[in-house]
Amino acid sequence: METLTQLLSSMSSFVWGPVILALLLGTGLYLMLGLLFLPIRQLPAAFSLLWRGRVSNQSEAGEISPFNALMTSLAATIGTGNIAGVATAIFLGGPGAVFWMWLTALVGMATKYAEAVLAVKYREVDERGAYVGGPMYYIKNGLAEQWHWLGFLFSLLGAVAAFGIGNTIQANSVADALSSTLGVPAWQTGLVMGVVVYIVLVGGIKRIGHVASKLVPMMGIAYLTAAGIIIIQHLDAVPKALQLIVNDAFTGTAAVGGFAGAGLMAAIRFGVARGVFSNEAGLGTAPIAHAAAQTNNPVRQGKIAMLGTFIDTIIICTMTALVIILTGSWSSGETGASLSAYAFKMGLPGYGEYVVSFGLAVFALTTLLGWSYYGERCAEYILGVAVIPWYRIAWVLAIPLGAVMELDFLWLLADVLNGLMAIPNLIALLLLSPIVFKLSRKP
Repeated sequence: METLTQLLSSMSSFVWGPVILALLLGTGLYLMLGLLFLPIRQLPAAFSLLWRGRVSNQSEAGEISPFNALMTSLAATIGTGNIAGVATAIFLGGPGAVFWMWLTALVGMATKYAEAVLAVKYREVDERGAYVGGPMYYIKNGLAEQWHWLGFLFSLLGAVAAFGIGNTIQANSVADALSSTLGVPAWQTGLVMGVVVYIVLVGGIKRIGHVASKLVPMMGIAYLTAAGIIIIQHLDAVPKALQLIVNDAFTGTAAVGGFAGAGLMAAIRFGVARGVFSNEAGLGTAPIAHAAAQTNNPVRQGKIAMLGTFIDTIIICTMTALVIILTGSWSSGETGASLSAYAFKMGLPGYGEYVVSFGLAVFALTTLLGWSYYGERCAEYILGVAVIPWYRIAWVLAIPLGAVMELDFLWLLADVLNGLMAIPNLIALLLLSPIVFKLSRKP
């Protein structure tokens, strides 16, 4: 295991080195410029579209309402990345890592918009009569045959990567949080989560969308309320905290308390990596959910899709980061979910850590549901609809295993697979960008 961990660490350093980071940020920036900053200009209009998209419209093609499509996407993204991921980024890269998470999110809004536009335009109907789409389908239906291998590569990586970022890491983080705050054995947490996930999965995307549309807003509001109370208590220190984030983003962070110190490259690397892990912009996963939306207008769904990145990182991750910095917890020596729980415990003595534990459990549960759909669609693209029941069984069995595995190893594995997944999707986005620009400029 030690040898494998070292190998993955080397691979992670390469995958999240200058080339991939430049490709991620560069693609987002290119799309943002090509769209003439549409994601930022259309942000208020996007929230209006989201509100109107709460009700299913049977007159338009698709399976779930545009609102439920976004909630399914958010279900997969709002999870350990917002709680444990932010804390890990600050622990490894210092407060400055938060700035690079913001930058990744801003350009990521353009990436997420483009992904959803292409997903709806190039989606298909499978043998079951279900709408399916995502990078593999816009590669297959939008690009020449010489590029089709990218679709296969994305699907292969997605089907496997789902068990890391969307399954075992989620189960492990919840088990760790519940064990430290409530003393619940890890195997029990894994077993209960496995049963709950199976009950939802048998209902397919419609049941996943229905559950996500209830749990995501409820837990999101509760978590943000708790974080908001702590921030208000330290309101006078917020400007200084923001200044610390910006300054350290370009200078690195000196050692203080239990914090070992971090250089500039560490801030950039872990900020971008955890930013992508949190909002998944560029990975190509969210468009798989948006392809199932009831809409005949790709641009309209693209505007709704980009809200996922804004809500996930600009709002939720920022508030988590501020709680960690304002309470001084970032220099405590804690990391991961334990650091977030410690920060909330300091900010809300007596019940703060339980907010994190409960929030992590609900967020991770919805992530398990959303990513099961992503992995399932990737496996279906390669092996056909016959693989679906077998994939679901493997998915449920992996949950209790993930709950008792080593966290450091899982984070490394997720980092590597995330980076590899992004490559075929980003290449496709660049090649198909003229289509996105043309559709977006139509009156």
